[in-house]
Amino acid sequence: MLPAAAAALDGALVIPHGAIVWAAAMLWLVALLLAWPVPVWLARVGWPMRAPVIALLVWQGVGLAGGLSMIGALALTGLAVAPGVAQGAAVSGAAALWLALIPAALFAIYLLVHLAVTIVQVTRQRHRHLALLDMLSAPHPTRARTRVLDDAVPVAYCLPRGAGSVTVLSQGLLDRLDPDELVAVIAHERAHVEQRHDILLLAFRAWRSALPWFPVAALADAEVAALVEMLADDHARREVRDEVLARAILAVGASGVPGAEHDAAGSTRGSDRFRRLVA
Repeated sequence: MLPAAAAALDGALVIPHGAIVWAAAMLWLVALLLAWPVPVWLARVGWPMRAPVIALLVWQGVGLAGGLSMIGALALTGLAVAPGVAQGAAVSGAAALWLALIPAALFAIYLLVHLAVTIVQVTRQRHRHLALLDMLSAPHPTRARTRVLDDAVPVAYCLPRGAGSVTVLSQGLLDRLDPDELVAVIAHERAHVEQRHDILLLAFRAWRSALPWFPVAALADAEVAALVEMLADDHARREVRDEVLARAILAVGASGVPGAEHDAAGSTRGSDRFRRLVA
């Protein structure tokens, strides 16, 4: 205790080299597990379809813990190779510590910048999309904040914008679906807006943008998008029977509309969504 206190008073930080190396190795192991085998396993198991809320929480935990473990591993690795630590000596001065932490700080800044850029890009895309909708669609005669596209292709999606969120339906969708199926589609899209699924998807979209060479980032983005669709399905199931929602999923299919946030069937794992309703 006395030597440590004396070192602290002198402005030196005594760091056991073995403890740093061990902690860095553990964090690299955690980062490796969360970067590959855990996400791959989570994408292959069947229970997320039965509990999408829990699965979404797990995916968020995997993403957050994975990022923090990588940042922590870089920080501890920098400390482990800092001058003096390898010989068991004290690391003196703030300059040496800051130099050791530079890789971790740069990686954290890199991730935060991509998150900010993704938020700006998505916001601009929504503004442009809404401007186009004002020109190419008409308000629904009876439903507030709902626009109707004059298109024979069955399309349904939402554009989240807080209180100004808009649900978009095509005339082909209105002509094809019976009243119960239309209620199912609208309830599904309303769930996306009310539960702000777009915010949930932003972090995973940013992760994919920051690590385009990392296949698990794309896997996580796709899996979370599919789970969000299932979560909206579960909301719609409170208003219509499962078979009605299943028919709507088959009738609508993928919207294929650039910039659309969601569609009633979902272009990802549509067969899984249908199967969980008719099982």
